Amino acid sequence: MADAPDHVIWDGVLAHLRSSSPTLCRQWFDEIEPMGISNGVLWLRASTEMQQRYLQTSCASPFRDAAQAATGRLLSVEFIGPGEVPPSPKHNGLDQSSNQTRRVVRREAGDDELVLHPDHGFENFIVGPTNRLSYAAARAVADNPGTVYNPMFIHGGVGLGKTHLLQAICHRYLEEGLEGRILYLSCEAFISRFMDAVQAGNLNEFRRQFRDVGMLVIDDVHFLCKMDSSQEEFFHTFNTLYQSNRQIVLSSDAPPNDIPDLEQRLVSRFNWGLVTQIAPPEYETRVQIVLNKAKLRGFTISEDVAALIAARFDANIRELEGALLRVQVHAHVHSVPITLDVAKDALGVAIAATKPRVSVQVIIERVSDFFGVPVPQLLSRKRTRSVALPRHVGMYLSRQLTMHSLEEIGGYFGGRDHTTVMHGVSVIKDLRERDEDLDAAVREIERGLVAAAE
Repeated sequence: MADAPDHVIWDGVLAHLRSSSPTLCRQWFDEIEPMGISNGVLWLRASTEMQQRYLQTSCASPFRDAAQAATGRLLSVEFIGPGEVPPSPKHNGLDQSSNQTRRVVRREAGDDELVLHPDHGFENFIVGPTNRLSYAAARAVADNPGTVYNPMFIHGGVGLGKTHLLQAICHRYLEEGLEGRILYLSCEAFISRFMDAVQAGNLNEFRRQFRDVGMLVIDDVHFLCKMDSSQEEFFHTFNTLYQSNRQIVLSSDAPPNDIPDLEQRLVSRFNWGLVTQIAPPEYETRVQIVLNKAKLRGFTISEDVAALIAARFDANIRELEGALLRVQVHAHVHSVPITLDVAKDALGVAIAATKPRVSVQVIIERVSDFFGVPVPQLLSRKRTRSVALPRHVGMYLSRQLTMHSLEEIGGYFGGRDHTTVMHGVSVIKDLRERDEDLDAAVREIERGLVAAAE
């Protein structure tokens, strides 16, 4: 076929991507610049080097398939960075600038280094009560590396935004062009590199790689537990960087003092700077997270849809994003716009089943009246069955009839944590299947609450 103008080819590539890989697409894909077809290669220029590397590592195969579908030719795809031009470009119907002379220069990082996601900047981090301190500290570290909060230690459960903040710090460091290389990788990669260096008798090179950097960022540092020789090496690496005022940023699923089998001297050093925790986001923050995730993926949803997802999924941000992708794919497969009913259908929520406006406090009072257990006892630490069972029923109904997170529900029930609430909900779910009397009691309380709320 004859070569088409660049905008036609690129529009075709984007259209195919949005049709075949909707969950891959990002809003910034529109900023990618087609640079021509040369020697069987479609050259695409990214707006930033981070976008370029992300495209190379995560998007090469779908883009190649899209290019072949859009042109009907057996093409490969290469991504170049800002200011770069393809080698020996040929005029094949796509715009070229004859005065461009900068050639492609590859900047390959280590295979085990983590890729910075273009979406994970500070501007895309939704701040709420449960992450505000960690966000503020990360901004301070990014603006003044090595001078404030060194080391910075962020801990929290899976999928709550620790990695986002680590990458945001890296983004800012690279954007500012600060002196010194940045090394960002997982703790497992650190251990693996160290073991390889020991076996190869190449510890000097290993130490040069880790100690001659401007900033060291390690994700999931809790994997150092029980690794005695790796802990020894990390201790000396930490000391070298700290004494040179080089920034150290660490993340973990637990605070330093709670990481099992971690040497006390490392625990002490991890506590030298600032230790912050990220907890599960509350409802309002979850709504904003869902809206922002949709925007970054190049589509919009109503606040009603975001509220539905935020109400049904409260464990972590990955769960929210997974639910959003299910809605997106469902709407794409059925070629329908994303409405509240479509979202309910995608998530398996009955169309007519909307949550009534019931407060946790009202649920506690109704459960107290039904079982004849005073409210103070429901909220107490008593664990006798006569108190624990009604308490679990209250937790279960709060989960079913309100938009509160597990952690928020636990706060109403005497300051209990989210795992306690999760256990209570699970207990009642199991008992309802086996105990007809309890099932009838729960249904009766629920009917009364729903009727009062309507």
